[in-house]
Amino acid sequence: MGRGRKKGARLPTREHVLHDKKTAWQPATLRNWYGEARRTLGVVSGTAVWYHSGLAPVSIRGVLIRDPKDTFKPPALLWTDLNVKPIQILEGFVLRWQLEVTFEEVRAHLGVETQRPWSDWAVVRTTPALLSLFSLVTLLAHHSTKHRTLPLRQAAWYTKRWPTFSDALAVVRSQVWHALSFHTSLSKTNMVKVPRLLLQRYPDALCYAA
Repeated sequence: MGRGRKKGARLPTREHVLHDKKTAWQPATLRNWYGEARRTLGVVSGTAVWYHSGLAPVSIRGVLIRDPKDTFKPPALLWTDLNVKPIQILEGFVLRWQLEVTFEEVRAHLGVETQRPWSDWAVVRTTPALLSLFSLVTLLAHHSTKHRTLPLRQAAWYTKRWPTFSDALAVVRSQVWHALSFHTSLSKTNMVKVPRLLLQRYPDALCYAA
């Protein structure tokens, strides 16, 4: 009598599956693993039901990863599409790093999540606009690489091989400011109170200002 069951018996925990000698680990080779060309990991996958009281149950696929080199703690990945293969879930997990870096850059340099609007609609409008600005700056900076290489601002405690978003933003700012005319007097004058070399350093410093 009554409605049918929405969930079954509780499944083993991640730690139990990880240390169980009967767990059938399958090798999975990724073509790109955080800078490495190829990386082979141990994978075990299964399906389950994610149930919460008062909500409809959700079918999920769980993937547990084990590194043979033991360089990181084994994570468990969850996916709501049961048709996706475990290797595809691993590849999507690696690609998430690019998204996290993007969110960090737009927050640090474009002010995403730092604005204080009075209405929810302002958040809905400004956040997509700033994310679009991130894409626009990236495309403009990439277009400028056809004529020159992007300058890399280095620090004594940090050396980088590739340009970051701050470098791209500085290049785009420099191009926009040089295209505009801020002259209020003759560009050629007989009196120069500030040395031109020092004056040229001011826009360069402002281009890298947050």
